[in-house]
Amino acid sequence: MSASKRKPKLIAFDLDYTLWPFWVDTHVDPPFKKDKINIFRKGVVYDARNRKVKYYPEVPDILKKLHKEGYQIAVASRTSEIDGANQLLDLFGWNQYITYKEIYPGTKDNHFLKIKKDSGLEYSEMLFFDDEHRNKVDLDKIGVLMILVPEGVDKNLIKKGLEEYAQS
Repeated sequence: MSASKRKPKLIAFDLDYTLWPFWVDTHVDPPFKKDKINIFRKGVVYDARNRKVKYYPEVPDILKKLHKEGYQIAVASRTSEIDGANQLLDLFGWNQYITYKEIYPGTKDNHFLKIKKDSGLEYSEMLFFDDEHRNKVDLDKIGVLMILVPEGVDKNLIKKGLEEYAQS
């Protein structure tokens, strides 16, 4: 990407069906735990019923790369399972990359209003990835560019989103 292309200052992500392939409030059972003993399962996260909890495969590398490149990272989720979502972000080791977290029931425009207040950024400086089209309708009204996520975030989708942002 050339240095002259327009870049967002903040990249935000929904959680459910965007960073991980489930709804945290209905498909998995908190509390979650990480296996620290078994050498073959060390670092694997399990739910309360001992089922493995996975994320989309490219997500850790994406978050690490975006953070390293200087983007501020936020998550915005309307889940009612606030503690479980926060626990997974911690157990997956992603909190080190995330500056702003808005995880609670409500509309995305409310989430982004809070991110705007906390970050001092304008909506036009933000890029958002989410799997729900209804959120795109809401965010288009306030000027946040949202990229629809059909099957989880991956590197190609991030590239497409950054290109679309640069052209907007």
